[in-house]
Amino acid sequence: MTAFIIRRLCQSIVILALTSLIVFAGVYAIGDPIEILVPADASQAEIAQAVSSLGLDLPLYQQYLKFVGNALHGDLGNSFVFNQPAIQLILQRLPATLELAFVALLLALIIGLPLGLVAGLKPDSALDRSIMAGSILGFSLPNFWQGIMLVLIFSVTLGWLPSTGRGPTGELLGMRSSLASWDGIRHLILPALNLALFKIALIVRLTRSGVRETMPLDYVKFARAKGLRESRVIFIHVLKNIMIPIVTVVGMEFGSLIAFATVTETIFAWPGVGKLIIDSIMKLDRPVVVAYLLIVVTMFIVLNLLVDIIYSVLDPRVRVGASE
Repeated sequence: MTAFIIRRLCQSIVILALTSLIVFAGVYAIGDPIEILVPADASQAEIAQAVSSLGLDLPLYQQYLKFVGNALHGDLGNSFVFNQPAIQLILQRLPATLELAFVALLLALIIGLPLGLVAGLKPDSALDRSIMAGSILGFSLPNFWQGIMLVLIFSVTLGWLPSTGRGPTGELLGMRSSLASWDGIRHLILPALNLALFKIALIVRLTRSGVRETMPLDYVKFARAKGLRESRVIFIHVLKNIMIPIVTVVGMEFGSLIAFATVTETIFAWPGVGKLIIDSIMKLDRPVVVAYLLIVVTMFIVLNLLVDIIYSVLDPRVRVGASE
């Protein structure tokens, strides 16, 4: 396992280097931020001064080498718009996005696992068909349309929940969180549910297929023949084994929740990283865009590594690199 982790860390460094090169070249080839940042009536001298102060007068390869050198010292550049370190801007917004993603994943597990388990235990029943039809809707409906419908139903029509903003935050486990107050939770419900709907459908299908594949196996029949209670057979023997692929997928999906929360944060005006990146793209704030993408890639790499380790812990037969 140690050799596997070292090998994966080396691969991660290569991936980060290639990602930084591709992202830097792609982002810096699009548009000219000077046209947005400098007033239309600015003189040529003012424009030249702005170009020089942002380092845009250097050739692209020199800008990239300067960026890499600064990145190795923890500096991913200053925002063109806010004139603050890009990584600082992202880290200020990241807790809100992490909170939203965590609650969405929790909702997906709390709702998806029981529904998938029921559908798998009662195949071809009316309940199974209803649950699977709902999962198809979860896969098919566009995320932005779901968000608009949630706002229309629960905020505009029923008036039960607020539609925008994060709401008040309080101290919870040493962190500022919306979960510390009821008003904060009310602001969190709709965006978290909107972000979770696709994941609920995914977990329902994974759980159902896992149950259907596991129930006919010999060890389940043997557990029943020993006279074990049905609940023990299901929750100890069946659920434990189907959790292996679910943990693998859920680990990766948590990364996607963070990376693709942009639409949800925009609809619900959630002050997270997704909204920041949309604003930065619109204003051609290149350092923020590059820093965001590199941080997201790093998070995916770390989550991937953690999932592989958890996978080997859950299933002793899977020892990556043990036979090498």
